[in-house]
Amino acid sequence: MSALHASIPPGAERREALRGHAAMLAFAAIVSGSFTLGALAAPHLPPEALNVARFALAAAALGAMAAAGPGLRLRQLAQPWRYALLGGTLAVYFVLMFVALRIASPVSTGAVFTLTPAMSAVFAWALLGQRTDRRVALALALGAAGASWVIFRGDLRAMMAFEIGRGEAIFLVGCAAHALYTPMVRLFKRDEPLLAFAFWTTLACFLAILAYALATGALAAVRWSALPPIVWGAIAYLALMASATTFVLVQFAALRLPAAKVMAYGYVTPSFVILWEGLLGHGWPAASILAGVAATACAMLFLLRG
Repeated sequence: MSALHASIPPGAERREALRGHAAMLAFAAIVSGSFTLGALAAPHLPPEALNVARFALAAAALGAMAAAGPGLRLRQLAQPWRYALLGGTLAVYFVLMFVALRIASPVSTGAVFTLTPAMSAVFAWALLGQRTDRRVALALALGAAGASWVIFRGDLRAMMAFEIGRGEAIFLVGCAAHALYTPMVRLFKRDEPLLAFAFWTTLACFLAILAYALATGALAAVRWSALPPIVWGAIAYLALMASATTFVLVQFAALRLPAAKVMAYGYVTPSFVILWEGLLGHGWPAASILAGVAATACAMLFLLRG
């Protein structure tokens, strides 16, 4: 158990849990905005190059904030393998997501992602001894069903026709890595300030993705000076909000909530994407899809009570 979590007085656990839920709600809102901006930037450069720029800027921002705040100290690099495992695990998720999306549809990969909270619950039980009670398990199942309904746009036939192909199988491995990350945060966090812990993790993730991008030759293919402003705007948002900020939010929440509850907020993301798209004038979904949104909302209320 982490030093931070062990220091929380029993009477304050409920308050700290609510702060963890608030952090993950902010996480879902921020991440959902990255889909719209990412779609605008994607045609202009390979995803590996986009994510190298994204994590380089995110690491620089977190490093600057950590240095100006709690400070970066050599003693924080005690047991550096912790950061290598955490950052490498995240890099596996992002790299395999890129690979999977080249041979599988976004809809099918989104459906595979709904398995992540359940996998996280299994990893949390194995690593931390966390147990998921029946009410939380019901909430996870309800959230998965609601998120799947939104992802498949309320088309029952499309949902029933879903098949696991090579791309989906690859992404399943990536999702397992993502599910493993959350309990690992609580397992590996020592007495480092949260900003410093997030910086070293992000730096490790950046180095792993940089190595992959160099191996594929993606960086050499990009004419950085010719990229349109929307790409730089997307990189800035992805780096400062969807990477740096969300890394801190997830680590903050992972120290206060069971891993399955943290990962369950991924179910809310499709609903937030719908909200962003509607507010930006890209159209609102059919009324049938709103049933899935309602199901995820009910699931989150169940988790909030836990």
